[in-house]
Amino acid sequence: MQECLAGILGGILMNIAIIGCGYVGIAVARLWRSAGHAVTVTTTKKERVAELEKVAQRVVVARGDDSAALKEAVENQDVVLLSVGAANGSVYRETYLETAKNLVEVLGQIPSVRHLLYTGSYSVYGDRNGEPVSEETPVAPVNENGEILCETERVLLGAAGENLRVCILRLGGIYGPGRELAKIFGRVAGTTRPGAGDDISNWIHLDDIVGVLEFARLNQWQGIYNLVNDTPLTRRELLDRLCARHGWEKVSWNPSEKPVFPYNALVSNQKIKGAGYQLIYPETML
Repeated sequence: MQECLAGILGGILMNIAIIGCGYVGIAVARLWRSAGHAVTVTTTKKERVAELEKVAQRVVVARGDDSAALKEAVENQDVVLLSVGAANGSVYRETYLETAKNLVEVLGQIPSVRHLLYTGSYSVYGDRNGEPVSEETPVAPVNENGEILCETERVLLGAAGENLRVCILRLGGIYGPGRELAKIFGRVAGTTRPGAGDDISNWIHLDDIVGVLEFARLNQWQGIYNLVNDTPLTRRELLDRLCARHGWEKVSWNPSEKPVFPYNALVSNQKIKGAGYQLIYPETML
Protein backbone atom coordinates (compact mmCIF):
# COMPACT_ATOMS: atom_id res chain seq x y z
CA MET A 1 0.00 0.00 0.00
CA GLN A 2 2.67 2.51 0.98
CA GLU A 3 4.60 2.00 -2.26
CA CYS A 4 1.38 2.69 -4.16
CA LEU A 5 0.69 5.85 -2.18
CA ALA A 6 4.25 7.04 -2.59
CA GLY A 7 3.86 6.74 -6.33
CA ILE A 8 0.92 9.16 -6.46
CA LEU A 9 2.15 11.77 -4.00
CA GLY A 10 2.42 15.26 -5.38
CA GLY A 11 3.18 18.76 -4.26
CA ILE A 12 6.22 20.50 -2.90
CA LEU A 13 8.69 18.53 -0.80
CA MET A 14 8.48 19.57 2.83
CA ASN A 15 10.17 19.39 6.19
CA ILE A 16 7.90 17.29 8.41
CA ALA A 17 8.24 16.53 12.11
CA ILE A 18 6.44 13.63 13.78
CA ILE A 19 6.10 13.99 17.55
CA GLY A 20 5.71 10.42 18.80
CA CYS A 21 6.88 7.69 16.48
CA GLY A 22 5.04 4.56 17.59
CA TYR A 23 2.82 2.23 15.57
CA VAL A 24 1.22 5.02 13.52
CA GLY A 25 4.13 7.46 13.49
CA ILE A 26 6.67 5.02 12.13
CA ALA A 27 4.34 3.96 9.31
CA VAL A 28 3.67 7.50 8.14
CA ALA A 29 7.35 8.43 8.56
CA ARG A 30 8.26 5.61 6.22
CA LEU A 31 5.78 6.86 3.62
CA TRP A 32 6.77 10.52 3.83
CA ARG A 33 10.47 9.76 3.62
CA SER A 34 9.94 7.48 0.61
CA ALA A 35 8.16 10.40 -1.08
CA GLY A 36 11.21 12.61 -0.65
CA HIS A 37 10.18 14.73 2.33
CA ALA A 38 12.74 15.56 5.03
CA VAL A 39 11.36 13.73 8.08
CA THR A 40 12.25 14.39 11.72
CA VAL A 41 10.82 12.10 14.40
CA THR A 42 10.89 12.08 18.18
CA THR A 43 11.07 9.29 20.70
CA THR A 44 11.25 9.26 24.49
CA LYS A 45 13.56 6.22 24.44
CA LYS A 46 17.22 6.54 23.46
CA GLU A 47 17.34 2.84 22.61
CA ARG A 48 14.93 3.44 19.68
CA VAL A 49 17.15 5.96 17.90
CA ALA A 50 18.91 3.41 15.67
CA GLU A 51 15.57 1.86 14.66
CA LEU A 52 14.03 5.22 13.80
CA GLU A 53 17.04 6.40 11.81
CA LYS A 54 15.91 3.86 9.19
CA VAL A 55 12.70 5.83 8.54
CA ALA A 56 13.74 9.42 9.24
CA GLN A 57 16.61 11.74 8.40
CA ARG A 58 16.71 13.04 11.97
CA VAL A 59 15.73 11.57 15.35
CA VAL A 60 15.33 13.74 18.44
CA VAL A 61 14.98 12.25 21.92
CA ALA A 62 12.24 14.37 23.47
CA ARG A 63 9.67 14.03 26.21
CA GLY A 64 6.48 16.03 26.08
CA ASP A 65 7.54 18.15 29.03
CA ASP A 66 10.89 19.05 27.44
CA SER A 67 10.17 22.30 25.58
CA ALA A 68 13.75 22.71 24.43
CA ALA A 69 13.81 19.27 22.80
CA LEU A 70 10.39 19.84 21.21
CA LYS A 71 11.63 23.13 19.80
CA GLU A 72 14.68 21.37 18.38
CA ALA A 73 12.40 18.84 16.68
CA VAL A 74 10.01 21.35 15.07
CA GLU A 75 12.45 24.15 14.23
CA ASN A 76 12.28 24.99 10.49
CA GLN A 77 9.51 22.45 9.86
CA ASP A 78 6.55 23.01 7.54
CA VAL A 79 4.22 20.35 8.96
CA VAL A 80 4.01 18.76 12.42
CA LEU A 81 2.18 15.53 13.23
CA LEU A 82 1.41 14.86 16.90
CA SER A 83 0.84 11.11 17.21
CA VAL A 84 1.53 10.10 20.78
CA GLY A 85 0.19 7.16 22.76
CA ALA A 86 0.00 6.43 26.47
CA ALA A 87 1.18 3.07 27.76
CA ASN A 88 -1.35 3.27 30.61
CA GLY A 89 -3.83 5.61 32.25
CA SER A 90 -1.35 6.93 34.80
CA VAL A 91 0.56 8.86 32.11
CA TYR A 92 -2.40 10.08 30.03
CA ARG A 93 -2.18 13.68 31.18
CA GLU A 94 1.58 13.87 30.64
CA THR A 95 1.48 12.09 27.28
CA TYR A 96 -1.42 13.95 25.68
CA LEU A 97 -2.33 17.20 27.41
CA GLU A 98 1.03 18.37 28.70
CA THR A 99 2.71 17.50 25.41
CA ALA A 100 0.03 19.44 23.53
CA LYS A 101 0.41 22.49 25.77
CA ASN A 102 4.19 22.54 25.41
CA LEU A 103 4.00 21.95 21.66
CA VAL A 104 1.55 24.81 21.17
CA GLU A 105 3.80 27.11 23.17
CA VAL A 106 6.78 26.12 21.04
CA LEU A 107 4.88 26.49 17.76
CA GLY A 108 4.07 30.07 18.73
CA GLN A 109 7.80 30.76 18.35
CA ILE A 110 8.22 28.98 15.00
CA PRO A 111 6.39 30.67 12.10
CA SER A 112 7.58 28.13 9.52
CA VAL A 113 5.06 25.52 10.75
CA ARG A 114 1.83 26.04 8.83
CA HIS A 115 0.00 22.77 9.46
CA LEU A 116 -0.50 20.73 12.65
CA LEU A 117 -2.04 17.25 12.44
CA TYR A 118 -3.13 15.24 15.50
CA THR A 119 -4.29 11.64 15.85
CA GLY A 120 -6.88 11.56 18.64
CA SER A 121 -9.69 9.18 19.53
CA TYR A 122 -13.42 8.81 18.97
CA SER A 123 -13.67 7.98 22.69
CA VAL A 124 -14.30 11.70 23.32
CA TYR A 125 -17.92 11.07 22.28
CA GLY A 126 -18.41 8.87 25.33
CA ASP A 127 -21.29 6.42 25.76
CA ARG A 128 -24.15 7.24 23.36
CA ASN A 129 -26.00 3.93 23.75
CA GLY A 130 -25.17 3.11 20.15
CA GLU A 131 -26.64 6.31 18.72
CA PRO A 132 -25.00 7.97 15.69
CA VAL A 133 -22.42 10.70 16.23
CA SER A 134 -20.69 13.04 13.81
CA GLU A 135 -18.05 15.74 14.13
CA GLU A 136 -20.86 18.14 15.08
CA THR A 137 -21.89 16.03 18.09
CA PRO A 138 -20.76 17.59 21.40
CA VAL A 139 -18.10 15.61 23.22
CA ALA A 140 -19.20 13.79 26.37
CA PRO A 141 -16.23 12.05 28.04
CA VAL A 142 -17.13 9.32 30.51
CA ASN A 143 -13.90 9.23 32.52
CA GLU A 144 -10.78 11.22 33.34
CA ASN A 145 -8.85 9.90 30.35
CA GLY A 146 -11.64 11.06 28.05
CA GLU A 147 -11.61 14.49 29.68
CA ILE A 148 -7.85 14.71 29.09
CA LEU A 149 -8.32 13.87 25.41
CA CYS A 150 -11.05 16.50 25.07
CA GLU A 151 -8.86 19.14 26.70
CA THR A 152 -5.97 18.11 24.42
CA GLU A 153 -8.16 18.78 21.41
CA ARG A 154 -9.19 22.18 22.78
CA VAL A 155 -5.58 23.18 23.37
CA LEU A 156 -4.53 22.20 19.86
CA LEU A 157 -7.53 23.78 18.14
CA GLY A 158 -6.86 26.95 20.14
CA ALA A 159 -3.53 27.27 18.33
CA ALA A 160 -5.22 27.58 14.93
CA GLY A 161 -4.96 30.93 13.23
CA GLU A 162 -4.25 32.72 10.00
CA ASN A 163 -0.81 31.12 9.71
CA LEU A 164 -1.49 27.70 11.25
CA ARG A 165 -4.05 25.11 10.21
CA VAL A 166 -4.93 22.49 12.81
CA CYS A 167 -6.52 19.14 11.89
CA ILE A 168 -7.83 16.70 14.51
CA LEU A 169 -8.42 13.09 13.43
CA ARG A 170 -10.65 11.10 15.80
CA LEU A 171 -9.53 7.54 15.18
CA GLY A 172 -11.41 4.33 15.76
CA GLY A 173 -9.64 1.34 17.25
CA ILE A 174 -6.36 0.84 15.38
CA TYR A 175 -5.47 -2.46 13.74
CA GLY A 176 -3.17 -3.59 10.95
CA PRO A 177 0.07 -5.50 10.37
CA GLY A 178 1.36 -6.83 13.67
CA ARG A 179 -1.82 -5.66 15.34
CA GLU A 180 -4.39 -7.83 13.59
CA LEU A 181 -7.83 -8.22 15.16
CA ALA A 182 -7.18 -11.95 15.54
CA LYS A 183 -4.10 -11.11 17.59
CA ILE A 184 -5.96 -8.53 19.67
CA PHE A 185 -8.94 -10.75 20.48
CA GLY A 186 -7.51 -14.27 20.30
CA ARG A 187 -7.23 -14.47 24.07
CA VAL A 188 -10.99 -13.97 24.61
CA ALA A 189 -12.05 -17.05 22.61
CA GLY A 190 -14.15 -19.35 24.77
CA THR A 191 -14.49 -16.84 27.59
CA THR A 192 -17.58 -15.15 29.02
CA ARG A 193 -17.60 -11.40 28.55
CA PRO A 194 -19.52 -8.83 30.61
CA GLY A 195 -22.58 -7.25 29.01
CA ALA A 196 -24.66 -8.33 26.03
CA GLY A 197 -22.07 -7.49 23.38
CA ASP A 198 -24.38 -4.98 21.70
CA ASP A 199 -22.03 -1.99 22.03
CA ILE A 200 -20.65 -0.60 18.76
CA SER A 201 -17.06 -1.40 17.80
CA ASN A 202 -15.44 1.23 15.52
CA TRP A 203 -12.16 0.31 13.81
CA ILE A 204 -9.72 1.77 11.30
CA HIS A 205 -6.84 0.06 9.50
CA LEU A 206 -3.31 1.46 9.80
CA ASP A 207 -3.09 1.91 6.02
CA ASP A 208 -6.12 4.20 6.09
CA ILE A 209 -4.66 6.24 8.95
CA VAL A 210 -1.49 6.76 6.91
CA GLY A 211 -3.56 7.45 3.80
CA VAL A 212 -5.76 10.04 5.51
CA LEU A 213 -2.78 11.79 7.09
CA GLU A 214 -1.20 12.19 3.66
CA PHE A 215 -4.53 13.25 2.12
CA ALA A 216 -5.04 15.77 4.93
CA ARG A 217 -1.53 17.14 4.44
CA LEU A 218 -1.91 17.51 0.69
CA ASN A 219 -5.34 19.15 0.99
CA GLN A 220 -4.45 21.23 4.05
CA TRP A 221 -7.37 19.96 6.10
CA GLN A 222 -8.33 21.85 9.21
CA GLY A 223 -10.91 21.14 11.89
CA ILE A 224 -12.16 17.78 13.17
CA TYR A 225 -12.59 14.57 11.14
CA ASN A 226 -13.74 11.13 12.30
CA LEU A 227 -11.66 8.28 10.93
CA VAL A 228 -13.43 4.91 11.09
CA ASN A 229 -14.33 2.34 8.46
CA ASP A 230 -17.74 1.60 6.94
CA THR A 231 -18.61 -1.44 9.07
CA PRO A 232 -19.24 -0.52 12.72
CA LEU A 233 -19.98 -4.01 14.02
CA THR A 234 -21.29 -4.67 17.50
CA ARG A 235 -18.74 -6.32 19.75
CA ARG A 236 -20.79 -9.53 19.64
CA GLU A 237 -20.84 -9.51 15.81
CA LEU A 238 -17.12 -8.84 15.65
CA LEU A 239 -16.18 -11.63 18.05
CA ASP A 240 -18.65 -14.10 16.51
CA ARG A 241 -17.13 -13.49 13.07
CA LEU A 242 -13.57 -13.77 14.36
CA CYS A 243 -14.36 -17.03 16.15
CA ALA A 244 -16.03 -18.47 13.06
CA ARG A 245 -13.20 -17.30 10.79
CA HIS A 246 -10.42 -18.75 12.91
CA GLY A 247 -12.17 -21.83 14.31
CA TRP A 248 -12.16 -20.57 17.88
CA GLU A 249 -14.58 -21.52 20.63
CA LYS A 250 -17.41 -18.99 20.64
CA VAL A 251 -17.52 -16.15 23.15
CA SER A 252 -20.39 -16.09 25.68
CA TRP A 253 -21.96 -12.99 27.24
CA ASN A 254 -23.27 -12.16 30.71
CA PRO A 255 -25.83 -9.31 30.47
CA SER A 256 -26.01 -9.05 34.27
CA GLU A 257 -22.47 -7.62 34.32
CA LYS A 258 -21.69 -4.09 33.22
CA PRO A 259 -19.59 -3.93 30.02
CA VAL A 260 -16.02 -2.77 30.58
CA PHE A 261 -15.89 -0.82 27.31
CA PRO A 262 -17.46 2.63 27.92
CA TYR A 263 -17.47 4.04 24.35
CA ASN A 264 -20.69 2.98 22.65
CA ALA A 265 -21.33 5.26 19.68
CA LEU A 266 -22.06 4.76 15.98
CA VAL A 267 -19.36 6.99 14.51
CA SER A 268 -19.97 8.57 11.10
CA ASN A 269 -17.14 8.76 8.56
CA GLN A 270 -19.10 10.78 6.00
CA LYS A 271 -17.01 13.92 6.43
CA ILE A 272 -13.74 12.34 5.28
CA LYS A 273 -15.53 10.66 2.39
CA GLY A 274 -17.23 13.91 1.44
CA ALA A 275 -13.80 15.56 1.46
CA GLY A 276 -12.70 13.08 -1.20
CA TYR A 277 -10.86 10.35 0.70
CA GLN A 278 -11.59 6.80 -0.47
CA LEU A 279 -11.03 4.14 2.19
CA ILE A 280 -8.52 1.42 1.38
CA TYR A 281 -10.24 -0.96 3.82
CA PRO A 282 -13.91 0.08 4.11
CA GLU A 283 -14.74 -3.34 5.59
CA THR A 284 -13.26 -4.60 8.86
CA MET A 285 -10.52 -7.09 7.99
CA LEU A 286 -10.95 -10.22 10.10
